[in-house]
Amino acid sequence: MSLPVELFIALRYTRSRGRSGFVSFISGASMIGIALGVAALIVVLSVMNGFQKEVRDRMLSVLAHVELVGAGNRLGDWQAVQDIAMRHPEVVATTPYVSGQALLSRGSAVQGALVRGIDPERETAVSGIGEHMLRGTMQTLRAGDFGVLLGSDLARSMGLMLGDRVTLIIPQGQVTAAGMIPRLKQFTVTGIFNMGHAEFDGGLALIHMADAQVLYRYGDAVTGVRLKLRDLHRATTVAQALSTDLPADVIAVDWPAQNRNWFAAVQTEKRMMFLILSLIIAVAAFNLVSSLVMAVNEKRADIAILRTLGATPGSIRRIFLVQGALTGTLGTLLGLVGGCLLAWNIDIVVPAIERVLGIQVLESGVYYISQLPSDPRLGDIVWVALVSLTLSFVATLYPSSRAAATQPAEALRYE
Repeated sequence: MSLPVELFIALRYTRSRGRSGFVSFISGASMIGIALGVAALIVVLSVMNGFQKEVRDRMLSVLAHVELVGAGNRLGDWQAVQDIAMRHPEVVATTPYVSGQALLSRGSAVQGALVRGIDPERETAVSGIGEHMLRGTMQTLRAGDFGVLLGSDLARSMGLMLGDRVTLIIPQGQVTAAGMIPRLKQFTVTGIFNMGHAEFDGGLALIHMADAQVLYRYGDAVTGVRLKLRDLHRATTVAQALSTDLPADVIAVDWPAQNRNWFAAVQTEKRMMFLILSLIIAVAAFNLVSSLVMAVNEKRADIAILRTLGATPGSIRRIFLVQGALTGTLGTLLGLVGGCLLAWNIDIVVPAIERVLGIQVLESGVYYISQLPSDPRLGDIVWVALVSLTLSFVATLYPSSRAAATQPAEALRYE
């Protein structure tokens, strides 16, 4: 099948080394630069997606997909609210809870913590805390025993082990003849968990819901009801739907709303990283401009001969547009293949580099994970490819216009 003359000539020019190998070297360097920029952008975005997914999963192993909270953090008729929630087809499990602040005291060690009263039987259906127990189990929490489960960092900072006693100090005091004094209650450490998230491991204490109701004087009331959904990505939609059926004094809060600032910061960081790494592709595109300008200067005599044979300025322009586009397309394809292979196999590549260089990329004690997570997404890959191809095409506009403006008589005067 015959090719259009512009494409045929462009392919010849792309394969030709010309009188000077320097032009081919610059063209090859441009292609490699585009490939490296595309690959780097795909890998970095995939790793950022992986970090976001890893942190989100660890957060949701403690947080609920949706929380139904009563006014003033007190919900009296929580059974009716729970029944309303269970009628929604997306809700698969519910559990009531009591939440409050407290100080943990043992000897001279004092630490603030978020205390959550839970129903151990129902909690396992909503959260994954039971799967991250280092010592003990959630079933060791029994009503009236006043046991407590602590995060690993919290227990370590206070020097607590299984069986140790710790005093919970509640800010809401009680009036006595001696004045206002805080309420105190001793608890026994019956379990230690490690969620791999500093916020929870260093500041969360779990007790039985009945004990929390006594401690915070809630009676039969609770703070709210926690829900688990079939699809966590529909949390906002489900929360909005439930709000129309719930009593006016009950608020439905979804997990994206609870962590809006964190997710907004991650998205902003991802966009800025995309823009910054796109400069690598832009630099390679500028090299493509240089190589095409030199190619035009080198082919001035060829351009003049083509013009005398009847080629139009538009044909000449298309020849160099195709030549530059081919270089950019090949570089983009190489970068896409290399970047995707690296992103999908980063759990193999990074450990190999660590073994060769004798270093550790991620310290588990600092980052709570020891391996780089990666989550390549088709949307990111498509955007990277579009940006690379667009910059490559834009880079060809000036050299091709300069080639089209070549006058045959001027070009052949000194040949």
